[in-house]
Formats: sequence, C-alpha cells, structure tokens
Amino acid sequence: MTVTRAQVAIVGYAHSRIERHASRALGTIAVDVARAAIADAGLSVDAIDGFTGSSLLPAAGGHLPVEGVSIVSPTWLARSLGACPRYVAGFDGIGQVSGAVTLAVNAIASGAADYVVVHRALHNPAGSYHGNAMRAASGSHQWTAPQGFFGPLAMIALPYNEYLLRYGARRESMAAVVVEARKNGARLPQSYWYERPLSVEEYLAEPTLADPVTRLDCDIPVDGAAAFVLTTAERARDLPNRPVYVIGSSSSCSGPRRLPMHWPLDDIMDGGTATVQRLWRQTGLSIADVDLPQVYDGFSPVVWFWLEVLGICPPGEAHRFVESGGIDSDRPDAVAALSGGGALGNGRMHGVPQMLECYLQLAGRAGERQRGAEVALACQASPHYGGIVAYSADPLRMS
Repeated sequence: MTVTRAQVAIVGYAHSRIERHASRALGTIAVDVARAAIADAGLSVDAIDGFTGSSLLPAAGGHLPVEGVSIVSPTWLARSLGACPRYVAGFDGIGQVSGAVTLAVNAIASGAADYVVVHRALHNPAGSYHGNAMRAASGSHQWTAPQGFFGPLAMIALPYNEYLLRYGARRESMAAVVVEARKNGARLPQSYWYERPLSVEEYLAEPTLADPVTRLDCDIPVDGAAAFVLTTAERARDLPNRPVYVIGSSSSCSGPRRLPMHWPLDDIMDGGTATVQRLWRQTGLSIADVDLPQVYDGFSPVVWFWLEVLGICPPGEAHRFVESGGIDSDRPDAVAALSGGGALGNGRMHGVPQMLECYLQLAGRAGERQRGAEVALACQASPHYGGIVAYSADPLRMS
C-alpha cells in the first residue's frame, strides 16, 4: 500500500454574481473578487506572492482582448491589487481552470510561492458572440468555412450526431442533462439562472441552430469572475476554513491533426480515456473512489462523453443513464455529476462551477446542498481537449 500526503490545499474562495452584461468593468469585478477570496482565506494582499490564471477571451468575430475590460491576466490582477508576487504565470491552452490550478500547485510544491491566487474572469462582448468576420477563407479554413462549418456549434454538432447515430440515442434524452443543470443552477444565488429552472417541455420546444444543437444545449455567455487561494497543506492548518487538498491532475494531449474545429467522436473518446487513465495512474484512484464527479458541460453532449470516459457508464450508455435519472442530484443513489449546476446552469464560467462545487462540498461549505463526499473530480473542457483535477477532504490518500 502506498500512502501519499497532499502538499497543496485550497483555503478560500470568492465568486461574483454572474450577469449577461455587467454594469462594471470586468477588471473591477475581478479585483473585488480576488480581495474577497484573500479575506475569506484569512489573509491580506501582502501575503499573496503568486498569481495564476488564464486570460483567454472565448469569443470570435473580431472581439479584441483588452486588459481589464475583456480579459484579466494574472499580471494585470496582481498589479491592480498592489501585490508584489514572486511568481506569476498564465496558462495557455484549453481547460483554463485545471491548467491554472496545476500551475499554482507546482509553484507551491516547488517553493516558488507560498500563497497563490487562482482566478478566472469571463467577459461577454456586445454584438454577435461567434459571428464569422472572414471576408476570405484561406489556409485550412478554405476547406470548411465556405461550406458553413465554422464556429463551436458546428464543431459539437458533428460528434453529437455521430453519437446519436452510432448508439441509437435520441435528442429527447438530452433533456435530462440540461434540465438537471438548470435545476441545480437555479438554487445558486450567484448563477445567471438563479430561480429559473427549465422544464423538459421548454427544452424540447427549442428550435435547432446546428442540427441537433439548440440554444439550450450551449452555456450562455456571461460576465463573471471567481478566485481561489491555495497554499501548502501545512500552512492551511492555521487558516480559518477547512482545507480541500489537491491530490492530482491530468491534462489532455493534443489529438490527431484535423481541420479547424473538426472533433470526430472517436478522437474525443480516445483522447478522454487517455486523460482519465493518466489521472488514475498518478493518484492511485479509480472511479469507485470518487464520491462527487463534476463533469464539464459547455455543450450538453460533453456530459455524455465525460460520463463514459470516466467509466461511470459503458460506451454508448450515457444517454440511457441520464434519461433514467442517473445524474439526478435529488436521488440518493444517483451520480450527482452536475450538482453545482455546471456551465449550463450558471453561465459560461468555463470550469469554475466544477471546481467551486468540489471545493464547497469537500470543505463543508455547501449549506443546505451539502452532500457526504470525501473525493471529488473537476472535469474541465472536452475530454480530449481539457483536463481533470482531483480533490480530497483528507490530506492522506492510500493506494
């Protein structure tokens, strides 16, 4: 038996209200949220000597990344807080939250920083969110854009259709995913969808945008920010909140070379399986050890994909699993894979809802929603194009 002691823990957090278009600048929101997270951890800004995050602006159509307005980089946040950090790093990749957490963990474990703020700030630009600004299609886009294969809706419609055809699934089964996410998001005061659950009938009445994808299969673009404070497990013992320990992480490899946004179903599943297996090897965990998996849901079909690559369902069975109530968080025997509402139930906060739910549940800070959980997974982005972070309420893991 191998006993591993976790070296790094989350010790505080803060989250803004999620809005369609905020009345304040994104930078102002992010600074306030970071200050609140630091105070929640029982610390002052002077104690923070590390900042990590990702400043990706997930919008096409000519929207410009402007510091403090449409993006907030770790460097900008540190400077705006008046901090003097020893370590600042921005994650450049997909799975922004898991990547930023991994940067923070490595900095703390190596001694490069003692207290690190991990943040993610999302902006919803005015105008068409994913409008095609091209006037000419060149390079690899010449083979896709003129035929209408452009943007994330076409990207996810392809593997979604593959899944439906390969496994005899029905679009009606997806109602269980979206309704579950909205039900749980409607319970969260910070959510854009607070007190606005969705019915199956409302979901099924929605017209398609890129067959079979509808507007309700997509997370809604929003303005919002979240921040978490991480430090060593030893220092965490002296702080006011119950620590939640980071016990492992895994990032996906780049998949086979494809045309822009060409995501075949086999690429997603094969890449995702490899990502999950790397996490199991690193941590000694298996899916049987996980009390609370929080799967990514920027697009609803991604929930099916994560359930299968994690081993919660056999291949091709996720649609039946969710339709039979398998992820209904109100059922004691269900896998509460969207208990934090996810992106569909909160708004497009990337992997923040997954990380936040893991933290709140393991720290015992979920209030009336509290579940009995000791080990949790935060899955971010698509299985073949993102990452996973494993968390524990116990600093000792045995395998």
